Amino acid sequence: MTHLKRQKVPRKWPIPKKGTKYVVRPNFDLDRGIPMLIVLRDILKVAQNRREVKRAIYLKQILVNNRILKNEKNSVLLFDTITIIPSKKHYRLELSEKGKFSVNEIKETQSNSKISKITDKKILKGKKIQLNLSDGRNLISNIKCNVKDSILINFKDKKITKCLPLEEKAKVVVFAGKHTGKQGTIKKLKPERKMASIISKKEDINVLIKQIMVIE
Repeated sequence: MTHLKRQKVPRKWPIPKKGTKYVVRPNFDLDRGIPMLIVLRDILKVAQNRREVKRAIYLKQILVNNRILKNEKNSVLLFDTITIIPSKKHYRLELSEKGKFSVNEIKETQSNSKISKITDKKILKGKKIQLNLSDGRNLISNIKCNVKDSILINFKDKKITKCLPLEEKAKVVVFAGKHTGKQGTIKKLKPERKMASIISKKEDINVLIKQIMVIE
């Protein structure tokens, strides 16, 4: 299907419940991301309509994670970076405290990297280690990092520059569940229950480990 009923869009999408009956359906990652058309037209308001967005794409004026955007229906995922070449402005997709996607302006130097969570590890031929990430990427790396840790990826050299371990006192963001959007530090890990106790604004919350991501 080309379109999606407005009433059935994911709760993370920051769009009004009232309006046109249908909104654009993303090419992929309906639940984890948001289409670039909505980001550019409805959130950043750098375009008035779909035609203007498609023209900007045709002119190669939009970058996502330092790569040229090719389709307005492509999803941008959590912590992905967006660059508007004509205005020389850079943004990152984040989560608000209300659990909605927000697009926040960042510095040019920050647009060259993003954080992603390790969801799986595989040993390939030649003892090479493949890291499977939460944004769908698969990277070959010998960095000492475990599943559920996060990594900082540099787009320029396509390498991992840092491992952010899942451990007590680590800073995290909740990206799923009823506490989506809340940030805090890990007070205690409870691996036997697959839970983590997090201090978020002087409030203790318990969240499934699979619903949190370590951030800087």
